[in-house]
Amino acid sequence: MVVIGAGPAGEKAATQAAYFGRRVAIVDRREAPGGAAAGSGGIPTKTLRETALYLTGFRRRELYGVSMALMPELALERLKIRTAEVTAAMTEAVRRNLDRNGIDLIQGQASIGRDRQVVVRLPDGSSRRMEAEIVLVATGSRPLRPATVPFDDPDVHDSETILQLERIPGSPVVIGGGPVGCEYASIFTALGVTVTLVDVADRLLPFADAEVSNGLAQTFTEMGMRVDLGSGMAMVERANGNLHVRLADGEILEPDKVLFAAGRAGNTENLGLGETGVKLDPRGRIAVDERYRTTVEWLYAAGDVIGPPALASVAAEQGRVAACHAFAIPFKQTVDPLPPYGVYSIPEVAMVGMTEEAAAGNGLDWEVGRAWLADNARCRIAGTGQFT
Repeated sequence: MVVIGAGPAGEKAATQAAYFGRRVAIVDRREAPGGAAAGSGGIPTKTLRETALYLTGFRRRELYGVSMALMPELALERLKIRTAEVTAAMTEAVRRNLDRNGIDLIQGQASIGRDRQVVVRLPDGSSRRMEAEIVLVATGSRPLRPATVPFDDPDVHDSETILQLERIPGSPVVIGGGPVGCEYASIFTALGVTVTLVDVADRLLPFADAEVSNGLAQTFTEMGMRVDLGSGMAMVERANGNLHVRLADGEILEPDKVLFAAGRAGNTENLGLGETGVKLDPRGRIAVDERYRTTVEWLYAAGDVIGPPALASVAAEQGRVAACHAFAIPFKQTVDPLPPYGVYSIPEVAMVGMTEEAAAGNGLDWEVGRAWLADNARCRIAGTGQFT
């Protein structure tokens, strides 16, 4: 098997097949394996979050009447150092796992040809051609970049380029009320920044329970964040030298930075999928069946490249299940239909199973029970219930 992409789905698909005696090579265009989860998404964002909480004492500032304040330059330096350390450790763990299972890791840009061939353009300009019984695409996704947003402006970022900031922004606008937008908006707020969070939807995290979503918005407001929901499509432009975010009601915000975090697109360009007959959706995501097989018999796909839920844990399981089906391995045959969701905002949001709205919509009987974290003794001791 040749696996394209060394993120969670690709790594776990490769090791699953190798464990059961298959010969496997994995190709990734990055020098370091681990995919976006380790290099530009999950791990860096979560590390930034924990580092920001630690450095600022956020949510515990008033617990003992003592607060800690760092100069913005020093805080950013510590954030970057810690993020780099954790990212390096996680990518090295992936590399060791591949080595332990005897999997060849090849750096380069892969393209898929006919007759089960994969051609890899290597960093030195040469190419390597491989043939495999099975090819699995696990190239992940990237931030959606609509043409209406001027990403060529140095002060307009997506969730990957925001990690390259040279200074902590003073008044950022975050566009997108999904997990990534909520995470970054709350991280900046913890750093003492004045943040405006904008979304076209009428509530944050539309997939979550409405009561929880509304509670998160209220908590953000109590933290000092401005939350503007149901505000229509925000327009970003540069006017008279200033960055403008124009809301649907005509209000113009003048932030120093904009983070656009609304949607993802599949990393399927330059793979040659059009020639193979693989079906893609408008965002470049690959269509698969319940076995993670594409419209081509020998070609499988797993992870973010096939679309939601875009969770690293689910992607890993999809990779394992795809490998088992591809080689008729009687081990993992399906992915758990009730994956846990975790949003690492401040405070965190987590869920599993159907929401109250989904249960009602499906005609199911349901009840609501509530328990408050702020009433828990452990929470009071730690001071984590200030915004709960």
